[in-house]
Amino acid sequence: MSSRPEILVVAAIPPEIEQRLAADFTLVKARPKVGETLPHSVMVTTSMAGADRALMESLPDLRLIACNGTGLDLIDLQAAGERDILVRNTPDAVTEDTADFGIALIYATLRRVAEADRFVRAGRWSRERMTPSRRVSSCHVGIVGLGKIGKALARRAAGLGLDVSYTARSAKAELPYAYYPNAPALAAAVDVLVLCCPGGPETAGLANRTVLDALGPQGYLINIARGSVVDEPALLAALEESRIAGAGLDVFASEPQIDQRFFALENVVLQPHYASVTHETRRDMADTLHAAISKQFAASSF
Repeated sequence: MSSRPEILVVAAIPPEIEQRLAADFTLVKARPKVGETLPHSVMVTTSMAGADRALMESLPDLRLIACNGTGLDLIDLQAAGERDILVRNTPDAVTEDTADFGIALIYATLRRVAEADRFVRAGRWSRERMTPSRRVSSCHVGIVGLGKIGKALARRAAGLGLDVSYTARSAKAELPYAYYPNAPALAAAVDVLVLCCPGGPETAGLANRTVLDALGPQGYLINIARGSVVDEPALLAALEESRIAGAGLDVFASEPQIDQRFFALENVVLQPHYASVTHETRRDMADTLHAAISKQFAASSF
């Protein structure tokens, strides 16, 4: 039997992160069965898999939940708090790459990059010409949620010469961007609305028909937040009826089995929840989780 500390892995994690953790810990890949308890003090999960109260109750010795990812909306933080279980995620690791990806989606959507690629591959260029796309440099970008990722995206957009506005829980007096009190007001003022806010009950369905109609037939929606932030049926209707010009989506209500109506739409760029998937982010995530787990085992040894 290994003398190395054991950690319980209850969800699939990227191979780079698994390799980093496996170098110093014994990984036990399992989920407790109904009525079963397991002795592990450290559990690894992901933002997409989460950890509910029942799972925590099956781990009476649990002291740390190490979450690969930024979102904590699927982790029962109240249940964890009641038992003084620490929850550590990896928000800083994803900031820069996610902000980069938000800018990439703006360009891909407005300049129709993916659509143009399909156009060439289908052999249509020899007999047709694509209609014009939309200039990015003259756009007004509105950001919903000005946390770390929102601020990083705002810096990039402003550096490219774009006008930047935002909405958040409160105005940030130290920032130079125009503030709007809510998403509909922001959507009505901008050309591109970028969702950077957390998931969870407070933001569920935030990008609804009211917001989309405010964005209007010349406006674009970019989502690098969570699929739950968008009222997906309302978005599909808006895209199908050309009530907005287009959308760039990295996240969806149901992943990876997304609504197949998206596939028929040329005015939407679809991505496989890919914003933070870089070698550098994976390395930083692995380092963050490894440090949190090592610290927990070191503390428990005293």
